[in-house]
Amino acid sequence: MNLEEYRGVWVFIEQREGKLVDVGLELLGAGRALADKLEVDLCGVLLGSNVKDLAKDTFEYGADKVYVIDDPILEQYRTETYMKAVGDLVRKYKPEIFLYGATANGKDLASAVATEVMTGLTADTTLLDVNLEKRLFEASRPAFGGNIMATILCKKHRPQMATVRPKVMKKLDPQPGRVGEVIEESISLKEENLKTKVIEIVRSAKAAVNLEEAEIIVSAGKGIKDEKGFKMVEQLADVLNATVGASRDVVEMGLCGHDHQVGQTGATVTPKLYIAIGISGAVQHVVGMQNSEMIIAINNDPDATIFNVAHFGVVADAFEIVPLLTEEFKKALKNEVEAEEGGVAHV
Repeated sequence: MNLEEYRGVWVFIEQREGKLVDVGLELLGAGRALADKLEVDLCGVLLGSNVKDLAKDTFEYGADKVYVIDDPILEQYRTETYMKAVGDLVRKYKPEIFLYGATANGKDLASAVATEVMTGLTADTTLLDVNLEKRLFEASRPAFGGNIMATILCKKHRPQMATVRPKVMKKLDPQPGRVGEVIEESISLKEENLKTKVIEIVRSAKAAVNLEEAEIIVSAGKGIKDEKGFKMVEQLADVLNATVGASRDVVEMGLCGHDHQVGQTGATVTPKLYIAIGISGAVQHVVGMQNSEMIIAINNDPDATIFNVAHFGVVADAFEIVPLLTEEFKKALKNEVEAEEGGVAHV
């Protein structure tokens, strides 16, 4: 492999039902920094059916070029079709770095492409940089249970690839009117020759837990002990119109589903307010919430490591303080509503 032939930073621009997934735009921000250091183009890869018009949005968020394959065969994500499409693009245009969002589809596609083009892949990275002298992509992620940060290099193969969790990177401020180059390609697959077919898409009737987009999260840790403690957390969250989060311990106790889990093996979140109740502060959890705008920790252990990342700490028994907070928030919100109604009545 002639590594000198490979140039450019690529980002997989994931879309679902014709709408861009935020993580692709977030990665354009990270990719822009890498591309500027390497003095190369930042390119998006957009696949789907009737998606060409989405390319203009990627330009506003930093892309210089977008490779588009717009074909009905790509309407629904399938490993077989998307792997073939991306593999063909990689072999033809030879990028040196390729970033994917660590979504269900992104992780599946990245690993499939790695086997298709015979290159390496670093999963769930949290820091991205380049060694300019050697043009090596430095993809870093927590290792050994989160106790160290490991930087992983792909020295002999290209492209150098990584997946990045949603909300780890920040989107650039959009530049309305910014334009770039759209490069249209095609895929040489026929539906009748495919091994997989989408028969039906069944959406769960259960309301989805969207931790990544939540502005307020009230999160439960092992210290809440049991179902009664978890109910207490839910009550506070309900008053604040917040989303309920949890540590891995709480999920493993069976008190909630994995979709509530925050941390290294759960969601990475950046809410305006994160209230950690009975959470000790293990690094595996902290890595998923440390970038919250405000963190309030409640724990009866004054030496709990969660206080190292908290903006405000309350050393108290959660079973005593949380119900009191819930009642005070109820009163404050009730007074606010009454004041607004009174104001309207006097107009």
